Amino acid sequence: MFDTMTMTKIIGALCGTLLVFLLGNWAAESLYHVGSDGHGDEHAMAYNIEVEEDHGTQEVVQEVSFATILASADVDKGAKVFGKCKACHKLDDGANTTGPHLFGLLDRDIASVDGFGYSGVLTDLPGNWTSEALNEFLTSPKAYAAGTKMTFSGLKKIQDRANLVAYLATIGG
Repeated sequence: MFDTMTMTKIIGALCGTLLVFLLGNWAAESLYHVGSDGHGDEHAMAYNIEVEEDHGTQEVVQEVSFATILASADVDKGAKVFGKCKACHKLDDGANTTGPHLFGLLDRDIASVDGFGYSGVLTDLPGNWTSEALNEFLTSPKAYAAGTKMTFSGLKKIQDRANLVAYLATIGG
């Protein structure tokens, strides 16, 4: 099958390859070793940025009410935000799809659209869809009504919620 010379060459090639890998590992370790703490010897920082210490002064964040933001909401921007809703909701009266229609939503009783199968948690909620209730619901539907079938994660920006509520207020009702 193999003569002695061919077998010697194969073994020599394997030993040579192993030697290259071992020497390469040793060379790389000595060139790129960063020490036991991961940062090597102590080095001076390239840029030292002086920062004044905070002596207990804290900036006061003034929270603005949703009603104030809603008063300056942009209906046209709300129509654009509604683009996130229209996959499941329609604006035409009685046009239920995955979600109930949103015609005349503002101040309508929660879970009151005839013929739509709401999740039990929504049917148990008292009250109407006021602008404040819509703001809370649109922030996180799952947090507002734990167990709802609505899979939308919510609108994080308060301005988007205000614009959307202002837009929905112009639809029907």
